Amino acid sequence: MNATGGRTVLLTGAGGMLGRAVQRRWPVLSAPGDRLVPVGRKDADLADQLRTRELLREVAPTTVVHCAARVGGIAANAADRAGFLMDNLRVDTNLLSAAYEQGVREVLYIGSSCMYPKDHRQPLVETDVLAGPLEPTNDGYALAKIAGASFCQLVSAERGVDYRVLVPSNLYGPGDDFQPGRAHLVAAALAKAHTAVTSGATSLGVWGDGSARREFTYVDDLADFLIRVLDRLADLPPLLNVGAGVDHSVADYHRYAAEVTGFTGYLEFDVTKPVGMHQKLMSSALAEPFGWAPATPIREGMALAYADYLERHP
Repeated sequence: MNATGGRTVLLTGAGGMLGRAVQRRWPVLSAPGDRLVPVGRKDADLADQLRTRELLREVAPTTVVHCAARVGGIAANAADRAGFLMDNLRVDTNLLSAAYEQGVREVLYIGSSCMYPKDHRQPLVETDVLAGPLEPTNDGYALAKIAGASFCQLVSAERGVDYRVLVPSNLYGPGDDFQPGRAHLVAAALAKAHTAVTSGATSLGVWGDGSARREFTYVDDLADFLIRVLDRLADLPPLLNVGAGVDHSVADYHRYAAEVTGFTGYLEFDVTKPVGMHQKLMSSALAEPFGWAPATPIREGMALAYADYLERHP
């Protein structure tokens, strides 16, 4: 407990999209007395083992929310599978081991839907992790997240701490990364549509034939749940899916981006580009009794994400 009698919550990845959303929603939803300590890359390099241990000693958190990760879109992941594996393993190993060694009894670890097998049954349930081969375009990142999630489950079962794993679907919203090559599907579609509008282009490029389906959750919906569930970590199952519960095709996301940005041209499909898994829809039924009920429809969320893009890219 901190001086006010509440939790001291260390938030890693504070500069990322989810980290920013948690900070944005914290004053509205946090329990009285709880204190949030956001830490981004500029504050501490979690790839540095000694600095990570120092950070835990300085903050002395009762709870860690671990959002920090090296992330990227399909092109970035496919181009550096080994780098995504090692960079994320290093960060997770340093942070999780330091937290346990220094007596932190509560950790909320943010996993990824990439942890699930490719071409598996739909919707995916929590027991499907490690049930089949991974999608090769992002297997490095997926393996690192599986390792981090596995540590949380094992140490909780063996040593009585409450280290829990949330597995969100793909996220989008304010604070997203819109940079070419790094952006995920929704942000990439919005940025491409905006460029097409401003340049007067008549076509909007789409990787693949547009039929692959993806589930995206508005980031503030996840942040709200994350903050509310901190009081119930001990009650959560070891691993919990938190997705929107509905998916859309890649072509649909580009059509929504066109609507939001005012693009009136046509979609141009490039079937030579990689598309990843054909479908990746999760079941979040286990999370519903804990209050999981994402409220933001995709078009509304994409309009909010685009407004954020315009504000940050005038």
